[in-house]
Amino acid sequence: MGAVATTTIAGVFLARRGLGKPVGSLTQLGTIRLGKRTEGRNPKINELVPLANLEDIEFGGWDVFPDNALEAARRARVLETEHLDAVADELKAVAPMKAAFYPEYVKRLSGTHVKEAPSKYEMVEQLRADIRRFKQERNVDRVVAVWCGSTETFLQQTPVHQTIASFEEGLRKSDPNINNTLLYVWACLKEGVPFANGAPNLGVDIPAVHELARETNTPIAGRDFKTGQTLMKTVIAPGLKARLLGLNGWYSTNILGNRDGEVLDDPANFKTKENSKLGVLDSILEPAKHPGLYDDYFHKVRIDYYPPRGDAKEGWDNIDLFGWMGYPMQIKIDFLCRDSILAAPIVLDLALFMDLAKRAGFRGIQEWLGFYFKAPMAAEGLQVEHDLFVQQSKLKNTLRWMVGEELITHLGNEYYD
Repeated sequence: MGAVATTTIAGVFLARRGLGKPVGSLTQLGTIRLGKRTEGRNPKINELVPLANLEDIEFGGWDVFPDNALEAARRARVLETEHLDAVADELKAVAPMKAAFYPEYVKRLSGTHVKEAPSKYEMVEQLRADIRRFKQERNVDRVVAVWCGSTETFLQQTPVHQTIASFEEGLRKSDPNINNTLLYVWACLKEGVPFANGAPNLGVDIPAVHELARETNTPIAGRDFKTGQTLMKTVIAPGLKARLLGLNGWYSTNILGNRDGEVLDDPANFKTKENSKLGVLDSILEPAKHPGLYDDYFHKVRIDYYPPRGDAKEGWDNIDLFGWMGYPMQIKIDFLCRDSILAAPIVLDLALFMDLAKRAGFRGIQEWLGFYFKAPMAAEGLQVEHDLFVQQSKLKNTLRWMVGEELITHLGNEYYD
């Protein structure tokens, strides 16, 4: 219920009333080509597949602070007062449930609106009760969860994460390797609620969760919303590889002043985010397949907390590349972006697409939604795809396949003798 969530909620309320446009949302503005180019069939995505309407969405969530969505949005200072005032009554009605929160995973936050339980197992049971109560009180047919919480301390997989049995035993013993995110993941999957992890935290990417998602026929996706600097990397790096331009180094730094920036100022939390960001280039450039071009580059990522900047972060990249005969060149990128403005359409799209996936009978990892994540998931043994344009093709072809339309290969030879 922080900056990202309240920006999403307010934006949907504004869009429903015609007071704002959901720019950046594929589900609301995107089109999709069907058949040959000469057929001229380019419906909107929400006309091709049966997505839920904005008017049918009810919002709820948990937070470590008791502020309702209006109070939280005003504190976040992402949207202007005129926009918040226009939907103030609707935002006031969205009040958070008490959070399942163990502060050792986010040391820079001191939550006051938190649950108490003798074990993490009981904490999960309280979250499950919250979901059932929300569904009943709001009279909704289906529920989807999109995690917009803070980055937590870095955790690696341990034996507790391997099976449903080992994980539930770990919950009963309040195992320290089970973070806050995993409590919500487990509660949602136990209730058959699709879960998309928008943070880099250990969450949907462990074997026990994969097993439970299959058992409950529930979709999962993640992790870490692809918004500013990493979005640029997944645009620029495929272009370098397409032209076989070599890379000597890529230096990235961010300044960010919102609560996310404050949390990431802790080295243990930054390590989780750094791990998510660093994997992008290797996956796209495939150094082993391109010796001499990408097998010896230097990649550095920094995030600095700078309170005056607020949610309007700045991502600065210096790229040292080389071309014909090894001659050096440089690219400089300075992306003055708004973190929550870029994340909000991702949250909306994931909610609607995950709901669609559940109704379509999909379960487990939704690789076709990797388009939205810094660290997307794939089945064991598969290379994860980070190229934004390949990811977009995968997403749109999945939608075509869902409705029995021909997949688009862009071969084009059918137009010529």
